[in-house]
Amino acid sequence: MNVAIVGTGYVGLVSGACFSEVGVDVTCIDIDAAKIERLRRGEIPIYEPGLAELVERNVAAGRLHFSTSLAEVASKVEIVFCAVGTPSDEDGSADLSHVLAVARDFGDVIDRYTLFVTKSTVPVGTHRLVQREIEERLRLRGCPDTPFELASNPEFLKEGAAIKDFMSPDRVVIGIASDRGRKLMERLYRPFLLNNFRVMFMDLASAEMTKYAANAMLATRISFINEIANLCEKVGADVNAVRTAIGADARIGGKFLYPGCGYGGSCFPKDVRALIRTGEENGCPMKVISAVEAVNEHQKTVVFRKLYELFDGNLRGRTIAIWGLAFKPETDDMRCAPSLEVITRLVEAGATVRVFDPVAMAECRRRIADAVTYASDIYDAAIDADAVALLTEWKQFRLPSWAVVARAMKGNTIIDGRNIYQSADLEANGLKLISIGR
Repeated sequence: MNVAIVGTGYVGLVSGACFSEVGVDVTCIDIDAAKIERLRRGEIPIYEPGLAELVERNVAAGRLHFSTSLAEVASKVEIVFCAVGTPSDEDGSADLSHVLAVARDFGDVIDRYTLFVTKSTVPVGTHRLVQREIEERLRLRGCPDTPFELASNPEFLKEGAAIKDFMSPDRVVIGIASDRGRKLMERLYRPFLLNNFRVMFMDLASAEMTKYAANAMLATRISFINEIANLCEKVGADVNAVRTAIGADARIGGKFLYPGCGYGGSCFPKDVRALIRTGEENGCPMKVISAVEAVNEHQKTVVFRKLYELFDGNLRGRTIAIWGLAFKPETDDMRCAPSLEVITRLVEAGATVRVFDPVAMAECRRRIADAVTYASDIYDAAIDADAVALLTEWKQFRLPSWAVVARAMKGNTIIDGRNIYQSADLEANGLKLISIGR
């Protein structure tokens, strides 16, 4: 099979590399010529474990290509995936300008039956806008009868485990209207699902809604357990005990019930806002989802609030070490990360901030430049710190030498924003632990 994927961001590049790994001929397309040239040189613009090796292997095998032009490959591809970004507008709605631009390009170049598959996260009903753009471009070209079809194929990749998720998906959601398009998508995905073909076919609107509903549900679980954690602190309960007990109920389960300092990243915040906006536009207020967003925005400040209370409201002149900048481990993604909220408030309060993250240091520099001091490791970050705050639960942060940390620090308090430490381990070295919900 031959496919093109427009957009070489997180979704597009991972999808292209994984499709090519099973023998599909893939051309990844981006209008950013400099980015395409870097990809051709083997420079990967994002951090994702295993992705660089996968790209290198399939480029060498001649199955993965990079281009700036859909027109160059339109005559040979059977499927064109749209994997461009849909960032939030100021009102919370998804910006569809990039998606519609791809639709126009598609309509400008196809000359035979081709399937247009939206992999970008888009609001319900976007397929109608895409169809209108394609039909208009075909009409302007004087070939309105050129056959094409639309499909919706939302992605459910976890940053840090995207390749595993793509190669062994728990399900593949496809919105499609015809048997012809269905058979084409079945053929494409069968190599990933040889033992258990878990493709769920549905109408396009339902596929578009599924992506938002899934992320909103996961975000809801996170905000729910964070609210329970905050109440546990007030009443003297231990949220870890509560979480474990309710998670043992088969109807509830334990996934995404980990209290902390809030969710971030490229998906949950954007998709929750877009779903709220879609509800508003359709006269259906999303009351639960709106509360989920409000709880999360408040939770992002929990570490700062604990530091503020620790120093009696005066952080000026204090040195605070931050362990972890990315919104989650195994990525350098800092979009909507709690670290940005904490750092901003600390700097505004007059604190000196020393930071360390295994992979997100360059991204932090790009975002906030020299507003903080960049350390070489967690122990360097802790030097002369009045307090240390853990914000990202990287594996290498899980078992530090507390004796070394204690000697490096000026103060003795560790704020555990992800609940991965035990008080006894710290107390044995003269340190004090402050957790979430305990």
